[in-house]
Amino acid sequence: MSLTDNQKLAIDIRDANILVSAAAGSGKTMVLTERIVGRIVSDHDPVDVDRLLVMTFTNAAAAEMQDRIRDAIEKRLDMMRHDPKVPKETISNLEKQSVLVHTATITTIHGFCKKVISDHFEEVGLDPNFRVADENECKLIRQDALEECLEAATC
Repeated sequence: MSLTDNQKLAIDIRDANILVSAAAGSGKTMVLTERIVGRIVSDHDPVDVDRLLVMTFTNAAAAEMQDRIRDAIEKRLDMMRHDPKVPKETISNLEKQSVLVHTATITTIHGFCKKVISDHFEEVGLDPNFRVADENECKLIRQDALEECLEAATC
């Protein structure tokens, strides 16, 4: 797949946070995967994959992103192992990344927020055993809140 100029820019730009937004099937996941792998194998200022925050909108997309990053690391690792010109340190770093990818923060926005709250529950005054309500519970809570609002408005 050949890259567009905007895709190349999104992969290569450094020292900036980026937001990739495009239509379904346009290559967003591929661009983000290449950006992440490019950062961890960079000759200039490489970063460990578990030091990145990668957020998506769905759990399925987060799982797919993690799989793609892992697969891309493994593919590069296989190529590098067969290239005698590649320094052993580079291969060693990539082997490290293939382990770290399993603990990387590749999650949904909601998942990230839950992790931050869980890690700092005492600072926000929550019970450490809090949990996220499921969809049915949310419907009941919304219904209760609506009834309370309507009741308060009629008084």
